[in-house]
Amino acid sequence: MIEKHLDIPTADGAMNSFVVHPEEGGPHPVVLFYMDAPGKREELHDMARRLASVGYYVVLPNLYYRRTREFELKERTPEAMKPMFEHMDSLTNAMTVRDTAAMLDFADAQPEADAKRVGAVGYCMSGPFVFAAAAAFPERIAAIASIHGARMVTDRDDSPHLMAPRIRCETYVACAETDIWAPPEAVAKLQAALESAGTPHRIEWYPGAQHGFVFPKRAGIYDQPSAERHWERLFALFDRKLRRVSAPA
Repeated sequence: MIEKHLDIPTADGAMNSFVVHPEEGGPHPVVLFYMDAPGKREELHDMARRLASVGYYVVLPNLYYRRTREFELKERTPEAMKPMFEHMDSLTNAMTVRDTAAMLDFADAQPEADAKRVGAVGYCMSGPFVFAAAAAFPERIAAIASIHGARMVTDRDDSPHLMAPRIRCETYVACAETDIWAPPEAVAKLQAALESAGTPHRIEWYPGAQHGFVFPKRAGIYDQPSAERHWERLFALFDRKLRRVSAPA
């Protein structure tokens, strides 16, 4: 495996990122990995490595780069989480669309990456961001997954559910049974929007799971069976849409 820590130039500055891909067998399809609110950290690097180990060129950026190059939530206390929410609330879908454009430009220039085949996965706060990316780049992004995505239905003009008519790619949405950020009524509204738009999608509930169930270091919340199911779904989605198709000429 090849790993790199590097800066990707964006319209708003230098976005420090973790890139990992297999040493041989390239060029590899690209997976854009959008972080959750607690920050780009070694736990996410390990998850990116797991994706890369089965044949992908994975790009994991620090989406908080406009405010800080390093942030990691250490304790889940109100005081410790206050700056996390400030960072999280500083982001917009428009910002992350610009960041996605920069990641695509970066991948286009990498010989190890097959940037004609691109997928994306977003966790927690980044569920909306992968929807925004797919809506903004329908010709580039072939599959997206939102894993216990937050704020997928809002009263804003850029609510993810309103993007459904512009999302053409296969879309997977994993929902925790217990999740204040994605209650059943919001998920139902999201599903109705995807169905109305004709977006190819699957929304799957994870019984007994809580928001954040995929993260091994999330004490009391990590649920291994549910986490492994999410990996199975991701691998199948990306295999189907990125690996079993020939890259366009």
